[in-house]
Amino acid sequence: MCFKASSSLLSLTILLGVSSIVSAVNITRALDKYPEFSTMTELLAKAKLTPIINKRQTITLLALSNDAIGSISGRAEDELKNILMNHVVLDFYDGLKLKAIKDKSTMLTTLYQSTGLGQQQNGFLRCSKTNGKIYFGSAVKGAPQTAEYITTVFRNPFNLSIVQISMPIVAPGLGDPVKVPPPPPVSSSPAPSPNEAADAPAPGPAEEEGYADSPPGAAPETAPASAPSKDGSPAPAPSKDGSPAPAPEKAGKKKMEAADEVEPPSSASNTGLSFGGILVLSFVASFAGF
Repeated sequence: MCFKASSSLLSLTILLGVSSIVSAVNITRALDKYPEFSTMTELLAKAKLTPIINKRQTITLLALSNDAIGSISGRAEDELKNILMNHVVLDFYDGLKLKAIKDKSTMLTTLYQSTGLGQQQNGFLRCSKTNGKIYFGSAVKGAPQTAEYITTVFRNPFNLSIVQISMPIVAPGLGDPVKVPPPPPVSSSPAPSPNEAADAPAPGPAEEEGYADSPPGAAPETAPASAPSKDGSPAPAPSKDGSPAPAPEKAGKKKMEAADEVEPPSSASNTGLSFGGILVLSFVASFAGF
């Protein structure tokens, strides 16, 4: 009986040990899958916070990308350690839980508060909702809420959650605040690419010839179209010198006037022609009699 009790106690101890190993937080192993957070992994190890975090059963890490964490990576060792501890929340929060918060703001306890060094609530964070977005900031009165929730990077329900935020949170009393990065510039309308300019149709040979003899800036001249005549006959073509042709009626009148101006043959000229004919006939007759 005593043997059975001791074996049962041993089995329970082994089971509890295995479950604690399985559920233990390993922040380094989780972050190693995401190279964009490699700088934060190095800084946690440098500040000797990795073993402290791994001893916790439930945490949420407010992770910063390599670009975002650059604004605090060069600070003094103690200052950097305190700032990083303020990014470790002693509770489980992922995107679903954050979005399900009904209150406009919620107080979060950080690892820095557990050290007993917190003053005026600088060991707490405040999570708030504004215009459908989620922001984090120090719970100190008047502190800005400017670190925006971006996405949930990793989640092991009720044990470990890694949530990405846009910028570091520096509580009053822990160091100089980080300036909010400016918004990205508004892109202007793109200029047409060389390919689009090349696709524009070039002028044809006829168009080039038409403009070849014209002075710069002058359009090619075209002959004005003549209106049809009232009787339906085709309009006269323009003359060679470019002047418009006269109307049919006016042209007929001019021809009649020209005919009237021609003088008829005179009587003297008619008499001369008759006398010449008589002389020719007389000459022919005399030659025949000879």
